[in-house]
Amino acid sequence: MSGNFPWLTVLAAVPFAGALLVAAVPAGKRALAKNVALLVTLVELALAIAVTVKFSPNGDRFQLTENHTWIKQFGVHWALGVDGIGVVLILLTAVLMPVLVLASWNDADAPQVRMDGTVGDTAAPRSTHAFFALMLAVEAMVVVSFAATDIFVFYVFFEAMLIPMYFLIGGFGGAQRSYAAVKFLLYNLLGGLVMLAAVVALYVATADADLGGAGQGTFDLMRITQAVGTGELNLNPTAEKAMFLGFMFAFAVKAPLWPFHTWLPDTMTEATPGIAVLVTAMVDKVGTFAMLRYCLALFPNASKTFAPLVVTLAIIGIIYGALLAVGQTDIKRLIAYTSISHFGFIIVGIFALTSQGQSGATLYMVNHGFSTAALLLVAGFLISRRGSKTIADFGGVQKVAPLLAGTFLVAGLATLSLPGLAPFVSEFLVLVGTFSRYQAAGIVATFGIILAALYVLVLYQRTMTGPVKAGVEKIRDLNVRELVVVAPLIALLLVLGVYPKPVLDVVNPAVDDTLSQVEKTDPAPSHPIEQVAAVTPLGGNK
Repeated sequence: MSGNFPWLTVLAAVPFAGALLVAAVPAGKRALAKNVALLVTLVELALAIAVTVKFSPNGDRFQLTENHTWIKQFGVHWALGVDGIGVVLILLTAVLMPVLVLASWNDADAPQVRMDGTVGDTAAPRSTHAFFALMLAVEAMVVVSFAATDIFVFYVFFEAMLIPMYFLIGGFGGAQRSYAAVKFLLYNLLGGLVMLAAVVALYVATADADLGGAGQGTFDLMRITQAVGTGELNLNPTAEKAMFLGFMFAFAVKAPLWPFHTWLPDTMTEATPGIAVLVTAMVDKVGTFAMLRYCLALFPNASKTFAPLVVTLAIIGIIYGALLAVGQTDIKRLIAYTSISHFGFIIVGIFALTSQGQSGATLYMVNHGFSTAALLLVAGFLISRRGSKTIADFGGVQKVAPLLAGTFLVAGLATLSLPGLAPFVSEFLVLVGTFSRYQAAGIVATFGIILAALYVLVLYQRTMTGPVKAGVEKIRDLNVRELVVVAPLIALLLVLGVYPKPVLDVVNPAVDDTLSQVEKTDPAPSHPIEQVAAVTPLGGNK
């Protein structure tokens, strides 16, 4: 293949084509539709691995770039390119999708749950074809969002992914699925509309600066950030702050950041486990990724101005999410609040504006994807066996299903960032990076770790240990398909827990570029080593 092969376009086109192919499978062939969906996700994974291998951490920031005119009158281009942050998140997406397809293998075959909680007609299950086609469509849109270097293209797919997600939540969820789906859609549409106003304002500003030539504006991210850096695009401070808030509001809703988080617990509780993972491990990551790529790069001065406010909101989210997780009686709702707390850590790391914080935040996005996927999917297997999400209905599971209990424990320990498991490294980096600039915030954030130990260990104790409760004795252990789902996630949590270097090597150059765009450097230590060494040579006397 030539050096001009459109890797990123193909990477986005494969799941789109797969969605159409799954939808075209004859209605009665459910097994074929599932197998086609799984095959497409495996092809996509192979392509994502190839893209990752082709990416050079020490090369240009944006690589595998493509740029084709789309809407000439408005300066819109089909422009794609990946930096280190984008490439690892695309790989995360590609790794998780085959796992989610396998984990959701029977989710659409079951009859629908009515609004009153009763089960519908067993002879009329939901559409398996639509379920997996919609999942593939979401994957394609997430990939484009991570790869887009044209702001208009990013916006289109950032918003478009809401539609298949709405139907996945509202068509295949629990008894309150319609409420959860509408809430998800309205919150995120509102964020998108505010962002649209900011996108238009930015385009007008670039037109005034003639960045597109011939009096036109541009949506080219690289062109705009270059102009911002050189002073060619000198935004009015008030306008810059307003545009930053427009972008940030949309990303804060998507992430979600406290207090824009309230749609997430309902969505994760009512969605199937696989779709809940799709939301929190992939779709929500677009929000935190966009904070790094767009907010900091396009509006560096406003980012520095609002960083203390964003850090404060994120710290509140860490503690708030953890406290509410402790008090939950519903397993899936508890996991939802843990994600709100974890997204707080990610956003704190981003807006601490330090290399350790942003590297930790990016690594946290990857690790949170794997840890939350493992916990949610194992919890889903448990819930489907018992027919209940209520914690009080469980007890003694480890005696009747030791493999299920063991994987649940490992996933839970990863969620509380136990040393040796992947999230520990990322959380440690975030805390170090935050403490070096915002000491009070770093100290308060550590209480989130203590609360995490409380909600995870209490959940495990109440569900897995003790005497076997009535109804639990019939719970069967993980079958082969479920082990295939869980095993790679557990393996990744262990490997990245002891050797995160490959991921950090890829993301660190992009983090350095981001900090340089914001004109921020890591704070100098209060007692520089050089000064101490000058006064007290090693091995000598003072």
